[in-house]
Parts: sequence; structure tokens; C-alpha cells
Amino acid sequence: MKVYEKLISSILSGDLLPGDRLREIDLAKRLNVSRTPVREAMRRLEADGLITHKPRIGAEVRTLTQEEIVELYEMRIVLEATAAKMAAKHASNSEISILEHLNTDLLDATSDPKIASKINRKFHSCILSATRNRFLFSSYNSLSNALVLLGKTTLSSKERVQEVHKQHDKIISAIKFADGDLAEAEMRAHMETSLTHRLNILQIHE
Repeated sequence: MKVYEKLISSILSGDLLPGDRLREIDLAKRLNVSRTPVREAMRRLEADGLITHKPRIGAEVRTLTQEEIVELYEMRIVLEATAAKMAAKHASNSEISILEHLNTDLLDATSDPKIASKINRKFHSCILSATRNRFLFSSYNSLSNALVLLGKTTLSSKERVQEVHKQHDKIISAIKFADGDLAEAEMRAHMETSLTHRLNILQIHE
């Protein structure tokens, strides 16, 4: 895995959080590489808007403002709700089965937020794939950099994972019965709940 991809993975997993300082020498030692590929990766991350440089501080993982988080979720809600509606029309039986298995795996991961978060991302990615619409998939991927910056997962408690599992169940059921309008509504409700939890986390850490 390239240094750039390793750093992306570290931000996504929460090993590197918004506001964390990024020192070339420390990252090179941590990743067991020279400073040159680290420097190149950091330039690319800065171009992607994932890190920023501050006077007298240096490079750090960019922190989204509350306004940016709300704006990001507004776009995410539109795209994910549309994806659920389209998946209800196009999803195959095998894709529905995958969604069901992923949701079961999610419930089994209540004690590990990182694993739960990874499974959750796979669940939503599966729905996007089931839309059979490359342009929708591309539009969602354009948000990927900003989504990385959301920070710690909201799936940090057993109760939260159970809540998400129930919401996923409703989405799967709507897709299984090819009810596009219901799938869209359930996904919208799911993402709005996620935004509420995200903003609560932000308030706690301010």
C-alpha cells in the first residue's frame, strides 16, 4: 500500500483525527519509509483538501466546520436516498442477501467501532453499486475526500449500532419489496439520524 493510501486509511479509521499534526519525520518513522514519499503524499493530501498548513504549527488533518458538515450531509442525504430508491428497482437477490449479511455482521461488531464503521461503509457501498448507475456512483465518490474528514465514527456504542441495524433492516426490507419511495424515505431518515449524532459528537468535543 502506498504512503498516500496508508495515510487516507489512517484518517478513515480514526488513527489520525481532524486537528492532528502531521510531521514528516514522525510519519516516515511510523510507516517505515523515507521522508520523500511522505512529503509527496502530504502534497497530494493537501491538494485533495484533506490536510492544511497553519502558521507556526505546520501540517495537520483538516477539521470541518459545523456548517461544512451540515452541507456535506445535505448532499449525502440526497445521493444516498436516491441510491436506495434506485436500488429498490435494480438490486439482485444476491445483493439483497449481501446487505442482510452485512447488517448481521454489523450487529456482531458492537464492541469494535472501527470494524462496525468498516462494515457500515460496505453496506452503503453495496447499495450504491446496486443502483446500476455509474454517474450516481461517481457523484458520491466525489464526496469521498470530505467524508474522510468527518472524524470518529458515530458507531461508538452498542445502542447506536443497534439503532443503525434497525434502520438498515427497514431499508433492506423496502429494497427487497421493490418499494422505491419507502426505501428513499427510510434512507433519508437514517442519514438524518446520522447527522444528528455527528453534530452531537461535535458539540461534546467543543
